[in-house]
Amino acid sequence: MIHSLYRCIGNLISPQGKEAQLSILIYHKVLAEIDILFPGEVTANSFNKQLIELKKVFNILPLEEALYRLTRDTLPARAACITFDDGYADNATIALPIIQEHGLTASFFIATAYLNGGRMFNDTIIHAIRHSQEPLADLSKLQLGRYNLDSLESKRQAISSILKIVKYMPLGERESVAAEVLSILTDIPASNNLMMNTSQLKQLRDAGMTIGGHTSHHPILKQQSHKEAIQEIAEGKEELERILGDKIRYFAYPNGLPGVDYCEQHANMVRSLGFEAALSTRWGTANRLSDIFQLPRFTPYSNNIIKFTPMLFKNIVNRNSSINLK
Repeated sequence: MIHSLYRCIGNLISPQGKEAQLSILIYHKVLAEIDILFPGEVTANSFNKQLIELKKVFNILPLEEALYRLTRDTLPARAACITFDDGYADNATIALPIIQEHGLTASFFIATAYLNGGRMFNDTIIHAIRHSQEPLADLSKLQLGRYNLDSLESKRQAISSILKIVKYMPLGERESVAAEVLSILTDIPASNNLMMNTSQLKQLRDAGMTIGGHTSHHPILKQQSHKEAIQEIAEGKEELERILGDKIRYFAYPNGLPGVDYCEQHANMVRSLGFEAALSTRWGTANRLSDIFQLPRFTPYSNNIIKFTPMLFKNIVNRNSSINLK
């Protein structure tokens, strides 16, 4: 009964045709089980429930079809797509079987430098703080401050504060600082199998999933020179095309906040390199007036399945298709 009501509401706020609104969901990891440090992260169980709920209310389309129909005013009511960023191995080992079980497709945007044993800086820092046995982390010599680590909550706060700083460091410095944080806080080696290998990447493609570009090293493009930024975007695209033998048509901006993480020149770079569309991380829905090179997406922010569809509806109602690039 509730889903019939939801579909009626959805028809009003996201009708078919010219007034259609495309909800593009964004995920990163899908964990095998609950992580006590990050209990809100999506797990196999919660992801499965979300897809069940999504199928009952929304018309889920492959990204390629959705964008084709978006530009031709033929989207169905309650249209939605599923996307993943970064290239975590669990996308292939955990998320893919669940997606296939429901007869759906998704798009995966890959930072190619971390394929085959690479590790992103944020995972290095998370590992270091997770495994630190010290009640206090003194990272003053790295200009990162001092943090209490005497509880799970204090560790969460430390991770959030440190990542906000390190994320916006120059690319090389970002990696070296993360490595130093690791050496200071723990002697437990960090995992080198968090990200996909090329076999898993091909597995996704062969299963009918869309593969998209996400740069090589996942930099904040706005922090880079023009030459560095276009090289990062191009190298990621070229590496994926080399591995898969397919044209890479879609791109997702790293971190993805317009005006903060990328700007107009980067949208122009993406266009000039032959991509057909690009996705940001600004919340909202895409419609016929949206810039195809900076489409908004939405992150489900609660594992409470009762809140899932209302969250998506709220995102539709609060949509803002106008993105201001500086």
